[in-house]
Amino acid sequence: MRKDWAGSGVDLHLELAAGGGRRRALEEALRQAVRDGRLPRGTRLPSSRALAAELRLSRGTVSAAYDQLVAEGYLATRPGSGTEVAEGYGAARPGSGTEVATTPSAPGMPSGAFPAEPPPGPLHDLRPGQPDVSAFPARAWLRATRHVLATAPAAVFGPCDPRGRIELRTALAGYLARTRGVLTTPDLIVVTTGFVQAVNLLATVTGGPFAMEDPGHDFYREVVRRAGREVVPLPVDELGARTGTLTPDVAAAVVTPAHQYPMGVPLHPSRRLALRAWGGLVVEDDYDGEFRYDRRPVGALQGTAPEQVVYCGTTSESLGPGLRLGWMAVPPALIGPVTEAKLHADAHTEVLGQLVLARLIETHDYDRHIRAARLRYRHRRERLRARLSGVLPSAALPGVAAGLRALLLLPPGGPPEAEVLAACEGAGIALRPASPLWHGEGRDGLLIGYAAPSERAYPRALEALASTLASTWEGTWEGTSAGREPRSRPARSSS
Repeated sequence: MRKDWAGSGVDLHLELAAGGGRRRALEEALRQAVRDGRLPRGTRLPSSRALAAELRLSRGTVSAAYDQLVAEGYLATRPGSGTEVAEGYGAARPGSGTEVATTPSAPGMPSGAFPAEPPPGPLHDLRPGQPDVSAFPARAWLRATRHVLATAPAAVFGPCDPRGRIELRTALAGYLARTRGVLTTPDLIVVTTGFVQAVNLLATVTGGPFAMEDPGHDFYREVVRRAGREVVPLPVDELGARTGTLTPDVAAAVVTPAHQYPMGVPLHPSRRLALRAWGGLVVEDDYDGEFRYDRRPVGALQGTAPEQVVYCGTTSESLGPGLRLGWMAVPPALIGPVTEAKLHADAHTEVLGQLVLARLIETHDYDRHIRAARLRYRHRRERLRARLSGVLPSAALPGVAAGLRALLLLPPGGPPEAEVLAACEGAGIALRPASPLWHGEGRDGLLIGYAAPSERAYPRALEALASTLASTWEGTWEGTSAGREPRSRPARSSS
């Protein structure tokens, strides 16, 4: 059982009423604390000696008050455990799972009563942008944490440079140069809590419109808008972002050159050249650059124009989004404004995670984890492609073999996106619609994340998805074998 005040009285807040005797005042203060729920059932109280010293009472007065409340049933004594609030009195201990908390609603969330425990997740989690967190390198992380705690001076837990710990910035400069071709130095790296913070900081310090890929991540568009910047669509085709359409009035262009989100294509070399010739600020979101399966990953755009490109990466897809660790390699002209913006945003990113990640990079445990994850996700993508080709042979799965998710563009003549999503939800399958990713009217499709389930759960999730898609198309398709075309739908009656 949790011991809230074991061996100490300093954390027990009691206000004794004046007059009527000290013992009676103590008894009433304890009763009220139990009734109010400030002392939940099962809470261990300070020893009579400790509480007497804290309240400047005699030990006999405190012991007599305890005895009286034991007799009344408010308190209970257990041999070897001291005195605690009796089970029959007071509110349940917070976190016991029996209470319902009323929580103010956040934007976009309903208000009202919420259970103390979060609701269970979906039966089959195929949401994009999530790695298999069951494969988190816990042992390596624990080794690195122990090393950091054993060797780091106490000063590292004091105030931190807004750019982040020098240990991580140094490790990242070497790692990014080696694996992604990034040209930077520790002084030009800013550690963030992820790409959301990175693009928000850049929108804060950069005036003018931001060009963002169409289709692209709709949430990031909203982040830029909320920072006060106009968002201009940057069209995408089979060669990636059409960078030749950028105009001089655009201040910055946010692109995913290694693996376009969501179309999955790399930016064509001619488009890279056009982006450099345009001359404006480029924000390179290298969200999954480590995960290319058919060939070596394309090098970072930043390595060809370090004075123009802000390179952004995170651990969200390599380790897990819960770590909230990301980084920016910033051009020299922007490092001052970005550092000041980071200072005023949150002072600095938490320190312990930075030091542990730096240790993982230095010992190459991070490389080993990436290699293992790359092999695992490559096999999953191959299984997904093979299974979907047998169910929807005319559906498009564009892009190169890379990343942690695939875009399934729904063919014409079949059920609309909303109907397919509803069927998937009914089968306990969680994924994302594709249409909101377009700036205007979007194409019907599904974003399928094949990384989130555990190794054991993935086959069941894949089979559930294939079965649901097949049953959704039943009656629309002549069959599910390759080469068969969708039936034409009868025209709707105007009546």
